[in-house]
Amino acid sequence: MENEQLLMTQKERDRLVALKKARKGLITQRQAAVEIGVSERQVRRLLEALKRRGDKAVIHAGRGRSSNRRLPDRVRQQAMRILVQPVCQGFGPSFAADHLREEHGISVGRETLRGWMAQAKLWRVKARQVGKVHQWRERRSRRGEMVQWDTSDHDWLEGRGERLCLIGMIDDASSEYTARFARHDSTEENMRLLKIYVKRNGRPLAFYTDKASLFQNTPRVKRDDKELPREEREPLPLTQIGRALNELGIVWIAAHSPQAKGRIERSFQTAQDRLVKGLRLAGATTLEQANAYLEEKFLPWWKRTLVCVPASPDDAHRPLTQAHDLASALSHVETRRVASDYTIRFQSKLYRIDRASVKAGLRDGTVRVEKRLDGTVAVRFRQHWLKVSLCEPRPKQAAVAAPPVAPVRRRRKPQVPSEAMRRSMSHFLGGPKKSITKAGQNQPGHLSR
Repeated sequence: MENEQLLMTQKERDRLVALKKARKGLITQRQAAVEIGVSERQVRRLLEALKRRGDKAVIHAGRGRSSNRRLPDRVRQQAMRILVQPVCQGFGPSFAADHLREEHGISVGRETLRGWMAQAKLWRVKARQVGKVHQWRERRSRRGEMVQWDTSDHDWLEGRGERLCLIGMIDDASSEYTARFARHDSTEENMRLLKIYVKRNGRPLAFYTDKASLFQNTPRVKRDDKELPREEREPLPLTQIGRALNELGIVWIAAHSPQAKGRIERSFQTAQDRLVKGLRLAGATTLEQANAYLEEKFLPWWKRTLVCVPASPDDAHRPLTQAHDLASALSHVETRRVASDYTIRFQSKLYRIDRASVKAGLRDGTVRVEKRLDGTVAVRFRQHWLKVSLCEPRPKQAAVAAPPVAPVRRRRKPQVPSEAMRRSMSHFLGGPKKSITKAGQNQPGHLSR
């Protein structure tokens, strides 16, 4: 009896007290049913069981027995043999459960697998810590109303290949994800992803990015001067991406902190955990293999698992019309002046305008030169596209070497002694010089004529 009492929970002890009172007639069966929280019919069943089994009647019959849905031990051993392999190092319970189900046909619940991995020292259970409470911004209501855009520089291939960047876009309302790997976080690579997004979905109302130099020019300030407030600054020229968004009619919104664009930041955390391990399983070592796995495996999983339904069924994306030249907008644009011989210089190359494309006012005029994503060059003057051809620069004439000229030797002029030099010479010779004739007359034995 005492051992049975120790095995009971407090709820079962309370239930046993109420049943014994009902059996002794201290309370009615209805009162016992209200106190226990069951029906009167269940109270009568418990009283019959109390006569047959004693106090064990209030203990559940399944306690201490294995569940009928428990997986066999061979399934657990097979799953652990797979997860201890080096290629599965660092797998979490969620990704491990998906990997076992998709690749090996083993269906194990995420929480069941979490317990197995914790016992096998493959997963460390962490106590959740309540951090700083932050009021999250509500999602936009419509798909395409605002799209967050950023780049993550990470060792995605874990040293198996070159270091890559993941450029991603995520819809704020539905969490739809568009991404591609690139070698550099450049204007050209970001424009390639923008082209993919616009072709698939249309033109969103706004893009939400950080203040990187790809999207915003930094004002130049002298060393000792302070930066002017935003309202007093002169408008800066647009970047290439800023100009492209302006031509496509898309608003650019700058985030003042990484937390402001937290949705795209959290998507990179998910990718750095799950996408890295998926690329490891696929054995990806090149940019092409990484993009292939991204399109065929990771993005379909994201769409199937993490995409949610927007609050409004309306789609804010706008279609591309004939007024939007996507190839022209998504290009590197500069202006050039046409020379008198109808040539222009662009990126250290000389282009000649075809004679049939010459228009009035073209000479010494300004044209728009576009370096497009496919590598071609297009030139526009006002509303006219000009046909140009690459021409070789004029060869420089080699300078003819002149015959060597013998140096002319100039005679050195005799130096005229100065007055100071004459005095020093006379002092050195012992007095002023005398003429030879006078000096000889004073000598003894001199014969005069």
